[in-house]
Amino acid sequence: MKKLSQFFSLVVLAATALSVTTGATAQNVSSLDDLLKQLEQGNIAQTEQNTAREAEFNAKKSEQDRLLKQAKNTRDNEVQLSTELEATFQDNEIELANKSDALTKRMGELKELFGVLQQVAGDTRSKFQTSVVSAQIADRGVFLDDFAQSMGSSSKLASIEEIERLWFELQREMTESGKVHKFSREVVKVNGEKVKTDVVRVGGFNLVSDGKYLEYVDETGSVAELIRQPSDRYLSSAAELTSSASNVVPFALDPTGGSILGLLVQAPNLQERIDQGGSVGYVILAIGLIGLLIGVERFISLTIIGGKVNSQLKNTTASKNNPLGRVMLVKDENDSADAETLELKLSERILKEVPVLTTRLTFIKIISVVAPLIGLLGTVVGMINTFQAITLFGTGDPKLMAGGISQALVTTVLGLVVAIPMVFISTILNTRSRGIINILQHQSAGILAERFEAEKTGKGA
Repeated sequence: MKKLSQFFSLVVLAATALSVTTGATAQNVSSLDDLLKQLEQGNIAQTEQNTAREAEFNAKKSEQDRLLKQAKNTRDNEVQLSTELEATFQDNEIELANKSDALTKRMGELKELFGVLQQVAGDTRSKFQTSVVSAQIADRGVFLDDFAQSMGSSSKLASIEEIERLWFELQREMTESGKVHKFSREVVKVNGEKVKTDVVRVGGFNLVSDGKYLEYVDETGSVAELIRQPSDRYLSSAAELTSSASNVVPFALDPTGGSILGLLVQAPNLQERIDQGGSVGYVILAIGLIGLLIGVERFISLTIIGGKVNSQLKNTTASKNNPLGRVMLVKDENDSADAETLELKLSERILKEVPVLTTRLTFIKIISVVAPLIGLLGTVVGMINTFQAITLFGTGDPKLMAGGISQALVTTVLGLVVAIPMVFISTILNTRSRGIINILQHQSAGILAERFEAEKTGKGA
């Protein structure tokens, strides 16, 4: 009984699955006969469906054969076309090579001419990059760039218009190089401000504006003031050129188009040279200044004293405002003394006058000797700094050693610059003082001679 129940359950599940597959709606099964009948009807429906599918597939099979045949025909046609095109391409390459050879043979020297044109165009473009004429006439290099690139192809020949344009650009550059022209354009100041102002172009050499030299920057197409300007004597000529309306103006131009000017403005000025000497250089200059002030004071004093002494030589009346007058007063004050006593009095007076005449001259002489020694000290300090830089950074970058070498050389120069004038000043002042002292001694000797002669005459009487 249990097995029969399981059999019925399997039958019911099969009937349900068949009903879902065929899409039919299962009905209530009341007996095995009904179930068997229902299964038979499902098999019949499935058989009819399969038959319809087979018929549909057979109907479309001929269509699929037709499409396959059509695709094969298309493929064969494309393969044939590819073969024909490949053959045509090879024929065209051979023909192109033959025609290129024929063109090369027919061009002959003309091809060399076009090569020269290409080279000239490139050189001219390089020239225009640094030419100050481009500051006034912009975009000249565009044509030259296109011309040089187009001439790079062997199959491209220059036209008559292009050759004439190249000739025109060369001729215009030469013509403008001989003109002084004023035009208005935007100028970049040192502080970065852009100002539209009048610019004077001196041929193909220099640009000036408001008394200052300018530079043309091809990368940006701008005109800017030089960060460092040359010395005042060059700037004065630039200012005169900017403001003058006459035809002839003296002007310092750079024939290299800016190279010499660039080197000139990089050279350090006097203040920068002194700064390179460092603290030792400042000490040398301070000592030199002190010596110079003393020398000026002594020169003025000795000149005044010398003038008064010369005046006293012409006057028999003694005055106290000069050394000679004070020496002559000794004679008047000791009129009754004998010659030996008078000699001692005169020597005493002269010895009092000598320190006044030679005061501070020794200090000037000391400065003339000490200044080179201090300069030598600065040289040693600079070389020590140089060797320290070599120890730390090696000798790969000479700029790292330039500071110490500059200090060594500048201090030596400053020491000599101070010492040499001090030697001349010391010599001149010593000569003046010795001249006055010689006058005092000479006049003193004359006074003693008169006294000895008077005593001798008195004893003889």
